[in-house]
Amino acid sequence: MKTLFVMAALLLSALTAPVAFAGSDQIYTSWRNNNAVGGYDVTTFFDGVPLKGKAEHFVIYKDARWKFATQTNRDKFIETPDAFVPAYGGYCAWAVANDKLAKGNPKYWTVEDGRLYLNFNRRIKARWEKDKAGFIRQANGIWPEILED
Repeated sequence: MKTLFVMAALLLSALTAPVAFAGSDQIYTSWRNNNAVGGYDVTTFFDGVPLKGKAEHFVIYKDARWKFATQTNRDKFIETPDAFVPAYGGYCAWAVANDKLAKGNPKYWTVEDGRLYLNFNRRIKARWEKDKAGFIRQANGIWPEILED
């Protein structure tokens, strides 16, 4: 019975933990469907109105599934994918700056100097907003090596 309880606790913590682990993938994706950026069309963040992507407009890039609202947006991504891929692979930018890995949430985003940054939640985004330039400098100094720690 004790073993069953421990196994259930481990499974529950694995399913609910927002933190990524060492040796993580370069692009943060959902373990359920391998969607990058929660299935949002990354090109639309740059227009200021993020839209969910559609299943029929997708591409696999860097081992992740990227969905797009339109075929035109998909084509735009294919031409210059690195212009649209979020900084730090879609991991929370504030967390990376603080030498941690956590998922980025497409509901808490910023485009700064032509780059998309995601944060974990509203509270973390508020912290991020206080010193974006400083956090970007910090995160750039440890990305992508943080994935290997």
